[in-house]
Amino acid sequence: METQKKNTGMWWLGFFVSTAALLAAIYLHWEYLTMIIPFVCTSFVKAMDII
Repeated sequence: METQKKNTGMWWLGFFVSTAALLAAIYLHWEYLTMIIPFVCTSFVKAMDII
């Protein structure tokens, strides 16, 4: 069985961008900061190739 190398670069980019947005939302006291958390979690899991 052959294993393919999966390209996770875009998921890592999404993770870092959404993490920066989350940190900015925390710093700026944005009331909808919980809307960013699913993007952070999903992009991290996809970047680590867990799912």
